[in-house]
Amino acid sequence: MDSKIIGKSNFVILYHRTPFEESTNNSGERVWVDHKSPNGIIPTLRNLFKEKPEGTWIAWRMVDELDGQKDELIQMNDPSPFKLKRIPLTTNEVKSFYHITSKESFWPILHTFPTYFDVNNADWKIFEEVNLRFAKAACREASENAIIWVHDYNLWLAPSYIRQIRPDVKIGFFHHTPFPGNDVFAILPWRRQIIESLLSCDLVGFHIPRYTENFARAANCLVGAKRGPKKNVDKKFIAVGSALTEPVDTPWLAHAGRKIKLLSSPVGTSPQIIQNLLKEKSVKQHSKEIKEGTKKGRKLILSASRVDYTKGNEELLLAFERLLERRNDLHGEVVLMLSCVAAASGMKIYEETQRSIEEMAGRINGRFSLIDWVPIRISTRRIPYEEMIAWFAEADICWITPLRDGLNLVAKEYAAARKGRDGVLVLSEFTGASVLLNGAVLTNPYSHRRMDEAIEEAILMDEKEQINRMKSMSEAVEAYTVRDWAEDQIYNIDNNLADIS
Repeated sequence: MDSKIIGKSNFVILYHRTPFEESTNNSGERVWVDHKSPNGIIPTLRNLFKEKPEGTWIAWRMVDELDGQKDELIQMNDPSPFKLKRIPLTTNEVKSFYHITSKESFWPILHTFPTYFDVNNADWKIFEEVNLRFAKAACREASENAIIWVHDYNLWLAPSYIRQIRPDVKIGFFHHTPFPGNDVFAILPWRRQIIESLLSCDLVGFHIPRYTENFARAANCLVGAKRGPKKNVDKKFIAVGSALTEPVDTPWLAHAGRKIKLLSSPVGTSPQIIQNLLKEKSVKQHSKEIKEGTKKGRKLILSASRVDYTKGNEELLLAFERLLERRNDLHGEVVLMLSCVAAASGMKIYEETQRSIEEMAGRINGRFSLIDWVPIRISTRRIPYEEMIAWFAEADICWITPLRDGLNLVAKEYAAARKGRDGVLVLSEFTGASVLLNGAVLTNPYSHRRMDEAIEEAILMDEKEQINRMKSMSEAVEAYTVRDWAEDQIYNIDNNLADIS
């Protein structure tokens, strides 16, 4: 290792997204604005620099040609001074590294859809090169014994490169997606390199104990990592009873002379911000418009996700169609608002999924619409966060039934928005949130019978039971916020051996 450490940051974040979006003002000057799409993680990570001033956030920037392009270092001053380092990637590199290798090769494996995986889609050398560039940038910025926190599967290899260059630093990694069972993960030809890289960390974090256990088993089976004695899961998790529950999980692994702490800690939301937004004039106006657009007495069902074969939108629409077939008395009495954000253009599988969703919604509307009633409203635009909060406030039922989802913050946000009120959350037991929200009506989106039973239960549930269930869920959301998650992760990166025996 070079004895001269370049850089002064004792806290470095690696995340492909920037903390702000780049824009220009009326004078043509560059300005930084909040992201249009809601993401509670990004403002939370930004706010960490209040306690860790002069830290560095490393992301990418897209360029036409790489020749002569260098990492861009920008001084940011909001919410406190920190540096933004942007690594130049060409359009082709972004397409290969992110849209193809990450989204088309890794995504289906992570979400247990192996039939969508095609090894020929991936360009592993470009993936390695991009991860190496992120790692080198982090090493140049980090001070001695700094904390480097790496985010998500598209930077799987960064920890191993960082460890090779800078053995002095503390490395944390948080896996925002599910981690699949070993038999599915082992499909990846690069499985050993990925596992070895994650085992270069001091801490590897996952949303829920099931994903932690899946990783621990993969590390044990594929590279021989020793598993520490299992412990009962934290009280914030539901330990038994559904598809993703786990009563115990593995607290640490030992490999290559090192111990790696494992931590199950789900990303939270910001319930106080949501409660404050409900009082804002703009949100109240959106709520008024939603009420005016929904005939009095009609039950409003909301489903919010994005266009993705993992999100179960087609299965949900078919369940809604079966509901209308069974229940003539509900014609004109229920409305489904499907907010299904379109994916980035150029990804064929998502374009096909979007076309299928739109055709299905059109067919159902064609079958059942009346002069004054269209059963399904569908929106593929990205709804601004304030408007979405208004939809949460007005929706009698929130129907969230992905086939697989790492966590699902929409479910938590709905519970936060309905604090002290009624409302029903119908939730897939294949979401990470299903082991956190005791009070949701859990369902199996692969089963027609269970989907049908769940939506019927939601429609028929009396107000008293709704309020009791919502109280339990809103308390769970408030007990572990996005801030709690961040502090939990960083504390355990910094004290990774403190609780290991």
